[in-house]
Amino acid sequence: MALPVRADPLGRADPTLFADPMIGTGGHGHVFPGATVPFGMIQLSPDTDNARWDACSGYYYDDATLLGFSHTHLSGTGASDMMDLLVVPFVGETKLSPGTLANPEGSYRTRMSHEHEVATPGYYSLILPDSGIRAELTATARAGLHRYTFPLGQRARILLDWTHGYRDRDPKQTLIASAQLQANSPTVLAGSRRVLQWANGRHIHFAMRLSQPFEIIQYYENDQPVDAIAALTGQKLKAVLDFGILTEPLLLTVGVSAVDIPGALNNLDSDLAHWDFDAVTGAARALWAEALSPIRIETTSESDRRIFTTALYHAHMAPTLFSDRDGRYRGMDGTVRNLAPGEVNYSTYSLWDTYRTWHPLMTILAPDRAAAYARNLIEQGLQSPAGPCIWPLQGVETYCMIGWHSAVVIAEALNKGLPGIDAARAWSLYRQLAFQRNEFGLDSYRAKGFIPADVQNQSVSKTIEYSLDDWAMAHIADAAGATSDADKLRLRSGNYRNVFDTKTQFMRPRLKTGRWAEPFDPRAMGHNPRWWDYCESNAWQATFGVQHDVYGAIALFGGDAAFEARLDSLFAASSELLPGAPPDMDGMIGQYTHGNEPSHHIAYLYAYAGVAWKTQAMVRKILREQYRDGPDGMSGNEDCGQMSAWYIMSALGFYPVDPVSGIYVFGSPLFPVAEIRVGENVLRIVAESVDSGPYIQSITRNGETYTRSWISHADVMSGGEVRFVMGAEPNKEFGRAVADRPPSFV
Repeated sequence: MALPVRADPLGRADPTLFADPMIGTGGHGHVFPGATVPFGMIQLSPDTDNARWDACSGYYYDDATLLGFSHTHLSGTGASDMMDLLVVPFVGETKLSPGTLANPEGSYRTRMSHEHEVATPGYYSLILPDSGIRAELTATARAGLHRYTFPLGQRARILLDWTHGYRDRDPKQTLIASAQLQANSPTVLAGSRRVLQWANGRHIHFAMRLSQPFEIIQYYENDQPVDAIAALTGQKLKAVLDFGILTEPLLLTVGVSAVDIPGALNNLDSDLAHWDFDAVTGAARALWAEALSPIRIETTSESDRRIFTTALYHAHMAPTLFSDRDGRYRGMDGTVRNLAPGEVNYSTYSLWDTYRTWHPLMTILAPDRAAAYARNLIEQGLQSPAGPCIWPLQGVETYCMIGWHSAVVIAEALNKGLPGIDAARAWSLYRQLAFQRNEFGLDSYRAKGFIPADVQNQSVSKTIEYSLDDWAMAHIADAAGATSDADKLRLRSGNYRNVFDTKTQFMRPRLKTGRWAEPFDPRAMGHNPRWWDYCESNAWQATFGVQHDVYGAIALFGGDAAFEARLDSLFAASSELLPGAPPDMDGMIGQYTHGNEPSHHIAYLYAYAGVAWKTQAMVRKILREQYRDGPDGMSGNEDCGQMSAWYIMSALGFYPVDPVSGIYVFGSPLFPVAEIRVGENVLRIVAESVDSGPYIQSITRNGETYTRSWISHADVMSGGEVRFVMGAEPNKEFGRAVADRPPSFV
């Protein structure tokens, strides 16, 4: 389908023309290329595999066969679930087995080719070479729309595989606790299931409308045919619909709900009351054009424009909508609830990743939305038997990753004055975590000041990250008027010091006795092969993991010069990793690992030691080497927008080392001009001679000389112009004076 070229009122090209959903579908990016709208509940996308790590999104660019098209997907995660309701269009004989990549014979897998594939924001299409079927997909917030054009003269058939989903363990595992399929009429089908996967026990319901009635429906349970009945219950359910010979395309609309089938049907009818596929595609594209419009860049490099615009596209994939049109949603305690007036419920909070850059980016681009996320995280934490959110997905706490970084998101929102954040209500959620709960090493952390490696897995990373969470919770307590609690937490936020070994100058695991764990190699994930001392990192990266008290960390090394030298050694070290490192520890520059989030702030730490020019050089190097214009265009997993958010903010020229503080450290802007819509204002960033080199020669703000190596959130949101003069040689005096370095709040 030829999509029209649109322009905005200022005459600029439609930004959706430069977003390429295929970027990140290869390598370890783990993104999906299908149809969705910004933060939508539906992600209607092709599935090429569901049984290996690089198919976490259901799609991997190098795969040569297709399973079908399912309705829910995760974007760039390192763990997976979802892929609900697989739709398989076919002609000829019925095949019920999904087969495997290695052995597709006799299965419903079919060959696919990228030559016959189109992916743009809000639209996806593919022509299947074996059958000649043309599949087209688009979406609204809560519903998906399929259009299948079958070859003339052959019976059009659809397989609904209600057993399909992600399988990361034994392929014979029980994925479905219970399921139901029903045909309410020859044009309306529905189903429910409870899934036993990453979000263990989550509920999903669907309602489907057909543009043409089926002539025959055949149900299957455990791949065995079941006699004609109105509804089928069990675990492994499928259905085949036969439409006979069609003379026009077949359209399917599908709504989903976590509440019940009536909710799914209401979502469907509210979102898709017609069959105009092109109108839905146009509406989806318009939503994407608006989502991509807050930032405008000028560049002569079309490749850079695609990388940047696609990063902005990926930054609008999650969190995902998780409430029905009627205001009902399934809460974190499993009960069906009703939204408070004006609120929306969300899912897919990859907080360990996104607190670092993605949430700060949203406070700039969409502060009302960022505030809604903070309020929602408070509400979900109060509902959840697990307490404050860690990694909530589809109404279930997955307990994925470490720490409780929802506290960072909420503290940041409070510090930046985002609207509607109830500090007292937030503190009622976090106070028990701060002082009473004992799981995940919290008892040792409070009693000893560190987590022993012979007590708890990932002990070093947990000690460092719990220190950050203490810092964030201190802000929440202060905002709630609990000043005594805040003082205790600020003091405790220095616990990271207790895992720093002054002899080796690394953050190291300690045992219950207080002794350093042996053997120790800074390239290793841990001293014991049975578990890790670090989370998706090793001692090299964890040693620079302190974000909230950088000057306290510098003091551990003996001052600025020693800290600078240690940073130099990180980037200059051998990139060799020891056995056991996860595959997404890639994007290596020395032992800096851009593919994993613990490294993301490290290049900006030079500025705290008065050598901002080294930050500028390294940030530009990362921007140029770790992001590419192609399917393998990013290192590591996209992680629900965090990898892209790092690129966006770094390319603009500033970065939130400590999100709670509301301070951004300058790096090296990538474009001659960037304009950011910040509320009612516009921030214009000009980088003169940007192609001459990565180094800041000077800065003016609104025409006045600006000597600081950082800028505040308030100054960003006030708009105006920040003008950089760039060059090939470093200005080593810029940001060197102590008064010009990022401020310390600890």
